[in-house]
Amino acid sequence: QVQLVESGGGLVQAGGSLRLSCAASGRTFSSYVVGWFRQDPGKEREFVAAIRWSGATFTYYADSVKGRFTISRDNAKNTVNLQMNSLKPEDTAVYYCAAARSWNSGSYSARNYDYWGQGTQVTVSS
Repeated sequence: QVQLVESGGGLVQAGGSLRLSCAASGRTFSSYVVGWFRQDPGKEREFVAAIRWSGATFTYYADSVKGRFTISRDNAKNTVNLQMNSLKPEDTAVYYCAAARSWNSGSYSARNYDYWGQGTQVTVSS
């Protein structure tokens, strides 16, 4: 069992930055795929970024955030971070951290993930 807790959300002006953190407890999740998703009310949960380690670190990004967001992990602290720069009003959403046991072609979908945090609100004002 893995428990995930997000932190770092808040209110920021367009063009600003925020850093989200996902802390895991219960067991070491260095072998898990860890993803960030976001969701607006009434919409489906949307893939943002993911990271996995398999001899090397692999990262994946949604086209909408590529070049602005950076995902990284600190295995010693059992955390995964999402650095968000050049934020836009359309980045406003609740951001969720999630973990999956393996990576496959379905890993861009929320259905592929087994564990979820409670979410943290990110609001970008124009």
